[in-house]
Amino acid sequence: MLNADLHVHTHHSIDSCMSYDQLIKACQKKGINCIALADHGTTLGARELSRMAPFKVIICEEVMTPFGEIMGMFLREDIPDKISIEDTIRCIKEQNGLVCIPHPFDRIRPSAFRNLEKLESIMDSVDIIEVFNSRSLYPATDKKAAELAKRYHKIMSAGTDAHSPAEIGYVNIEMNDFSNSSEFLKSLSTARISGRKSSVLIHLISTTARLRKQNKKG
Repeated sequence: MLNADLHVHTHHSIDSCMSYDQLIKACQKKGINCIALADHGTTLGARELSRMAPFKVIICEEVMTPFGEIMGMFLREDIPDKISIEDTIRCIKEQNGLVCIPHPFDRIRPSAFRNLEKLESIMDSVDIIEVFNSRSLYPATDKKAAELAKRYHKIMSAGTDAHSPAEIGYVNIEMNDFSNSSEFLKSLSTARISGRKSSVLIHLISTTARLRKQNKKG
């Protein structure tokens, strides 16, 4: 049995400073033995961590599209940001990956996919909808995501969206082990999801990380 967190970031994301070592130690401390590592705009962290972590790492990427972020799962290579939604989905599918919509409808995040009409237009290509995100502050957001998933018979997922070690463990998905994306979908469809919300103050960690990195570039 796996205890999974299906939305995690590392220092390869602009708004995170979490190192591989910090992430591994936090997961081991909290009993998490499967993560979906979805850095913004790159699979590098996930590919590197998958070779060193003592647990299962799903190689993912949060890709920014003109309408909001889409998470590609089970990827082999990067997908560029700011291409069309249709091209993003095509790139994911060409890698035999899965299309997940992370934190849809989030009112605070500019990166959230909030356009319901556009979301509904791509539902035939969507595999998974994230219905619980520890960093989404409003319960109504999760409820709306779950309603969308049920309406279109999509598999539901959850994640801490952790950008720091302290957030690991806020979500736990109990699911059967898997060896490929098809088995993953089957396992996730019968998984038991539990989770709690992060403090609103946790967003300061991301803001600080982003400013620090931007200052270094400047």
